Amino acid sequence: MTEIYETQPERTDLPLVVMPSLLQSMIEPIKAQFPALKDVARVRMYEEFTSDEAVLAERITDADALLVGGYHISDDLLNAIAERSHIRCIVFCGTGVASYINLPLAREHRIRVCNAEHYGDHAVAEHAFALMLELVRRVGTLDADVKSGNWAWSGGDGLQLAGRRLGIIGLGGIGSTVAGIAHGFGMQVSAWNAHVPAERFAGLDVAPVDDLGDLIAGSDVVSVHLPLNDATRGIVTAEHLARLRPGTLFINTARSEVIESGALLARLRKGDIPAGLDVFDHEPLSADDAICAIPGVVLTPHVGWRTDGAFKELTRQMIACLTAYFAGEDYNVVVSER
Repeated sequence: MTEIYETQPERTDLPLVVMPSLLQSMIEPIKAQFPALKDVARVRMYEEFTSDEAVLAERITDADALLVGGYHISDDLLNAIAERSHIRCIVFCGTGVASYINLPLAREHRIRVCNAEHYGDHAVAEHAFALMLELVRRVGTLDADVKSGNWAWSGGDGLQLAGRRLGIIGLGGIGSTVAGIAHGFGMQVSAWNAHVPAERFAGLDVAPVDDLGDLIAGSDVVSVHLPLNDATRGIVTAEHLARLRPGTLFINTARSEVIESGALLARLRKGDIPAGLDVFDHEPLSADDAICAIPGVVLTPHVGWRTDGAFKELTRQMIACLTAYFAGEDYNVVVSER
């Protein structure tokens, strides 16, 4: 039996917000934010996760606004929302909403779409370094060896991050946080970002590189931190990746779609680039996916953003999007209903 949590159920005069599917980690953080909706909207939250569209469609029938997290809204479901419900506001529980909802179609239906910003800057930046450290020090492998009785490590010595050149692709909130952590490790930091003012580079003590290919070719570690939008989709090309020098560490905790389709897999198959990846073309990643068979690649299941601090800030912004919508105001609006 699915647990359903409701606030102010007797206030049928208030609009209804439905959260039809929920990651377990979000239950308590989002509940903590619901008092901000008192006398603004009632909430119906289903305390389980599902991506079954038939189930989702049934659960949102009476909704006036929708909270979406962890699953994709297909075009068919979005069309059904527009045609068969009162929903004119969708709040996405994250930043990269373009990967989960067809934004032009939402605009066509005049459905407001909101997201959250910078809630996971520290979480994702720290995860990028967790991947780096696993690649250079192999802590997980060493732990398994020691626990199995193998003290004589034969996998080669570790690498030191201090003194190495880190190239950051995208110097937004997460990229800037990565730069700060990198300085703490004693790394030399450069970055490419076409729309960041020179003052940002100077303030972060990051060397600007005007050509993306030059940044990639001149780095010992490359870390991707671009948002996904029409301008960045496929911006890292096979030609760029061909300039990775053997032994360069490649980290992606952003979106897989910012890399030309198939280009990263083809480059990694050469076997000379250690990589740490938290994002993939198809999620969830299946065990028989070709990338799982490549040695020297560390994979995590798109969890870089999932920390206690990130959940707290994410849920705060979700509720702020709703209170603004019901007050006729704007907050983190990606697509306007007007």
